[in-house]
Amino acid sequence: MRRTALRARAACFLKESSVAKVYKADETFNHELLAGASCAFGVFDGVHRGHRFLIGEAVKTARESGGISAVLTFDIDPDERFHAERLKKLMSNERRIEALAETGVDVVVVLPFTAEFSSQEPSAFLDALFKGAVPYAMHVGSDFRFGARAAGTVADLEAWGARDGMHVCAHDLKSADGRPITATRIRLLLADGECEQACALLGHPYVFEGAVLKGRGEGTDMGFATANISLPSMMQVLGEAVYAAYATVDGVRYKAAMSVGVAPTFADATATCEVHILDFAGEIYGDIIQIEPVHYLRPMIKFESVDELIATVKSNIQWVRENL
Repeated sequence: MRRTALRARAACFLKESSVAKVYKADETFNHELLAGASCAFGVFDGVHRGHRFLIGEAVKTARESGGISAVLTFDIDPDERFHAERLKKLMSNERRIEALAETGVDVVVVLPFTAEFSSQEPSAFLDALFKGAVPYAMHVGSDFRFGARAAGTVADLEAWGARDGMHVCAHDLKSADGRPITATRIRLLLADGECEQACALLGHPYVFEGAVLKGRGEGTDMGFATANISLPSMMQVLGEAVYAAYATVDGVRYKAAMSVGVAPTFADATATCEVHILDFAGEIYGDIIQIEPVHYLRPMIKFESVDELIATVKSNIQWVRENL
């Protein structure tokens, strides 16, 4: 009876639009929202096909049980707190949460990953998360870990949930080509310039964004101005190379040719991301633009002369114009 009543109370939170409402689980959050809910719990970097399968299972369970579906995630990747110097991410935290809200769930609950919260032992971690409002079902990966030092396992989650009849559904990783779909696998593909394969596993385009900075100016002098993009180290996933891409500026999508890495022809060059946006003219210094690399064109190479460099870059731009 209690679980049925809680589900009925939670029904008022159901969304009317296709985008889920996002809640921050701070001191103002009403934990009763999660009572009787069907939840998917994880970081979900990239919100790839494997993640979407897991979230889809939570949606399916919610329809069967009559409760709401919810994604539980953190406001940052936990490794940003523990291993920031070596972390690489497919999505910014903001875009990840936006993407999760577009997966068809009713709500997304964002947990502040504070030092205090992350240092709790597994059972205390769950008590603090739900505060007595126990979900109907919890969908996680079979390798799910939680609590201080990632000590909590699926078995610990099952033991905790058994007190109130919570169903724990641990799923093996979804596979493609005989191998599990993981964010690590996708990041490695992008590091090798395999944009098409990475996007196939993501189930959507790989897109990153960055602020446009003033560059060295060589591109303008040679007849193809470039936007120099500033990226935090943890977002520098794509391998050094030249790519065919799309650039979105003020909501308009343009064809683009992009280089990632050090331009070896120039001795004093530093690593950068430079984007030539076809058929675009405008002042965008300081603006945030989105880049969608779609095809590897060539490695970064040292040219014997500036004329050879210009001819090659113009050939790359022409390929983009004719093939995208």
